[in-house]
Amino acid sequence: MLSVWLRVIRVRFLLASVIAVSVALSLNWWQNSSLDVFDAVLTFAGVMALHASVDLLNDFWDFKRGIDTKTTRTKMSGGTGVLPEGLLKPSSVYRAGIAFLIMGTIIGGYFVITDGITIAIILGFAILSIYFYSTKIVDSGLGEFFVAVKGCMIVIGAFFIQSGQISIESILAGIVVGSLSSLVLFIASFPDHDADKSKGRKTLVIVVGKQKASKLFWIFPLISYVAIILGVSTNLFPVLSLISFFSIPLMIKSGLGLQKNYDSINDLVPYMSSTLMFGRITGTLFVIGFLIPL
Repeated sequence: MLSVWLRVIRVRFLLASVIAVSVALSLNWWQNSSLDVFDAVLTFAGVMALHASVDLLNDFWDFKRGIDTKTTRTKMSGGTGVLPEGLLKPSSVYRAGIAFLIMGTIIGGYFVITDGITIAIILGFAILSIYFYSTKIVDSGLGEFFVAVKGCMIVIGAFFIQSGQISIESILAGIVVGSLSSLVLFIASFPDHDADKSKGRKTLVIVVGKQKASKLFWIFPLISYVAIILGVSTNLFPVLSLISFFSIPLMIKSGLGLQKNYDSINDLVPYMSSTLMFGRITGTLFVIGFLIPL
């Protein structure tokens, strides 16, 4: 049963939030040589709980709307398959999603008390976007945008908790992380195009069409790389942040693979996986860039 719950929570995708918080903590360490361990652990717990919540609620609503029964499930797309296979009750998944949302809200509430209105605004955005993500947001064609903003907000909020300020550095670092997170969602929506469209969803792929959307792939990593270059060139990031560019070959492989196989689910799976790997490696290298002194 534990393995089923870990599957529906999509544990391996939680790494995106781990990287986002780690970027904020490493940026603060590079700037201020400080780390509040208690606040850091609590931040990880709160962000992970909120991330688990959105994944659980997304699985619930996709099942209720009949999307998951029409998709071709892969290890990267089409939902977890837990509800269509009858491994858990929809009500149980919904309650778990709400429970994680409450847990994350309580932890966030602690930081509202200790750190004030800034965290309250970020937390309020998070709660509303999580609850309405799988219904209102993805139906309006704003899913990728909200995922990018979510990643950015995590970095800004975690940095603020540690440093007490919102800086240009934290915003730029947030843009790096948000763009990488959005890219993973973007490519994973290609196989779900037909099922999503038939049930009223409007992903970016649906809005512009598969062929044109495949060419938009390059925009996401470009935004991340440009933000890093801006940060380094203005001395907001250490020069070592440029090690993030070692992931370029993986980005090229993924982007070219998407353009050749955007209409073939089975052939696209390896490139969805390599895109996920690209995002994780780039984010990890970005973190390392702040931690190794030159």
